[in-house]
Amino acid sequence: MAEFVKAASAQSVPPGTMLSVEVEGEQVLVANVDGEYLAMGAVCTHEQWDLSEGTLDGAVVTCAGHGSVWDIRTGEATFDEPLDKEPLYDAKSEGGFVWVRRR
Repeated sequence: MAEFVKAASAQSVPPGTMLSVEVEGEQVLVANVDGEYLAMGAVCTHEQWDLSEGTLDGAVVTCAGHGSVWDIRTGEATFDEPLDKEPLYDAKSEGGFVWVRRR
């Protein structure tokens, strides 16, 4: 996805929340961190859990499955074993929607 694609309405991702959406066949986790929209892959690379089922604390996402901790700004995880990095997306708010583009 070379261009920005509409991912969600901005209202569906208020500050301090996250949402998993499908964008052009990819599961993307969109989060609102203090009014800034951030996005990365939405499927935990450990056991394939939907990361939106976990918790968001600032820019830190904790998977509900086995507790892996992800930094949505970098796509990197902290866990007992090394995990593949999540893909990152540029995200912006425009016209009442959140738009994403894979980096």
